[in-house]
Amino acid sequence: MQEATICYPVDGDRVLLIHKKRGVGSGNYNGPGGKVEAGETPRQAARREVREEVRLEVEDLEKTGELEFVFGDEPFMHVHVFRTGSWEGTPRETAEADPEWFHRAAIPYDEMWEDDRLWLPLALDGESFVGYFRFDADGDEMRGAFVDRDVSFDSS
Repeated sequence: MQEATICYPVDGDRVLLIHKKRGVGSGNYNGPGGKVEAGETPRQAARREVREEVRLEVEDLEKTGELEFVFGDEPFMHVHVFRTGSWEGTPRETAEADPEWFHRAAIPYDEMWEDDRLWLPLALDGESFVGYFRFDADGDEMRGAFVDRDVSFDSS
């Protein structure tokens, strides 16, 4: 199963999302993130991915969740979810992502993965959780979901 990260820079009642230009989920809004590379911890990967996708140097990452995705009968991805209220720089568009700030009341859930509405509010509130999501083989339709709250994580 592929290890990946996602990170949400939060500024008060606003969250930075990206309109994803390529790869899995292209055309949707999401948080900056991507695959954990060999030799990296999830925390290191989250910092690198945010830097690569929106040109921010993030600090003080808080791990809030872990997500497991299955497409059809195949394990697809294990995602470490982070949030931060601390960074340097101004978000900039890259070949992978077009960043945009959204007020929490205006998050475009209809243009995101179907599961996001189940766990993203928890992540933005800094609550800890784990989620398990089963999609059809193409990843187009969610077939099952489970979210458990108030869990603890190691420091990676």
